[in-house]
Amino acid sequence: MTDIVQWLLDSPEPWTRYRALVDLLDQPADGPTVLATRAEMLAHPQVQALMAAATSWGDTALKRHNDASHPLYAFSTLADFGVRADDPGMAVAVETVLAHQSREGAFQTVLNVHPRYGGSGEDIWSWMLCDTPTLLYALLAMGLSEDGRVQKAVEHLVGQIDDNGWRCRSAPEFGKFRGPGRKADPCPIVNVYSLKALSLVPDLRDSPATRAGAEMLLWHWQHQTERKIYMFGLGTDYRKLKYPFIWYDILHVVDVLSRFPFVHDDPRFRQMVSAITAQADAQGRYTAGSMYRAWKGWSFANKKQPSPWLTFLVQRLLKRTNCREQGEGLQ
Repeated sequence: MTDIVQWLLDSPEPWTRYRALVDLLDQPADGPTVLATRAEMLAHPQVQALMAAATSWGDTALKRHNDASHPLYAFSTLADFGVRADDPGMAVAVETVLAHQSREGAFQTVLNVHPRYGGSGEDIWSWMLCDTPTLLYALLAMGLSEDGRVQKAVEHLVGQIDDNGWRCRSAPEFGKFRGPGRKADPCPIVNVYSLKALSLVPDLRDSPATRAGAEMLLWHWQHQTERKIYMFGLGTDYRKLKYPFIWYDILHVVDVLSRFPFVHDDPRFRQMVSAITAQADAQGRYTAGSMYRAWKGWSFANKKQPSPWLTFLVQRLLKRTNCREQGEGLQ
């Protein structure tokens, strides 16, 4: 066992210890240590607070898609930790999400789009491709892949792909609404969200849709100095390590791409990995370069101390991609 893994296992964060046991040490989910650590995670006050936030689903409209305080990201973070739909405290939240599915198949969020952007300015249940894939990811990660409603949502998401990846699209009730930028441009963050969801569907892990989405993200990195996509730069802020996985930044992108073996040997992907591993301290630990104030109190929202969770995330993507040595990759 490496020193850095031992540091993770000594962490006071049960979510970090749980995922390190399962994802880094490949311990069985029903092993006594894993079960005990998972129970500690579920009982932890911070995780309980996330569950309470998720249970408020539908009470708060999403007005901007990088609103870190919105319950949407409580859902996705619980899914990242390994919380399941049948865990105590999750039933109401999960059933509320499942109860709001559009005719098209996308799961809905309460959205409020200002009239100047083509909306009504009122709270409505609807969907956009910058929110519904995150709900789908959470439901899949929480163990609902066999649910017919979830399968319908998967089919809908796959059906939205274009030749150059996923573009900005929304429910029919929004009419001609779309996000800023060129109409034919893909939306980088939608590609991240969509790939993350489809990575949990084994039959789609290597498919035309996931290959198109992955190529979109790799292309964006390759052409970062010559081709800009509105709102999605790849400058200094993009390279800062940040969690939760909410918006378009390097750790989010690389974590998602690492789920697809067909990109592991791509030089562009290896360059992104190297941009992350270059940020390790002398002990191989990682510290947040940016934070969401709504998550103050979590180690990954502390820019002064190494974060066990951020360090785990990097170690996991290195294990997935066989970049086992710190800093391995193309410069």
